[in-house]
Amino acid sequence: MKSEHGLYLAALACAAVLAAPLYAHHSFAMFDNTRSVTLHGKVTGYQWTNPHVYLDLDAEDGKGGTRHYTMEMTSPNMLHRGGWSSRTVKPGDVVTAVMSPLRDGQPGGLLLQLTLPNGKKMLPGVPNAQRYKITS
Repeated sequence: MKSEHGLYLAALACAAVLAAPLYAHHSFAMFDNTRSVTLHGKVTGYQWTNPHVYLDLDAEDGKGGTRHYTMEMTSPNMLHRGGWSSRTVKPGDVVTAVMSPLRDGQPGGLLLQLTLPNGKKMLPGVPNAQRYKITS
């Protein structure tokens, strides 16, 4: 009986350890889903990494200069299902990005749409995309 109890506790402990990463994943609450910002600029980085892909962009600031933005995307797996790859964009590409901005005003956000240099529009597979308003 003691060995069965020990086995049960070991199985319970394993289940708790395996479930822990689920709680570690952050939400998208840091993005303002009530509005969007459209940026036009040059890609400076594209990180095809787990758990999220990131796009870095030096965008025109409307005053003759540029401002650096970092946009978060979903996982490579979800993006791949939507037609993305590690080579969809590369540094130097001039693109137009629509993002849900960070709530704290920092230059970044959640990518909602990307127009590639050839004019093709790419959707990044944002979870619950209908909750994000494109306003610009």
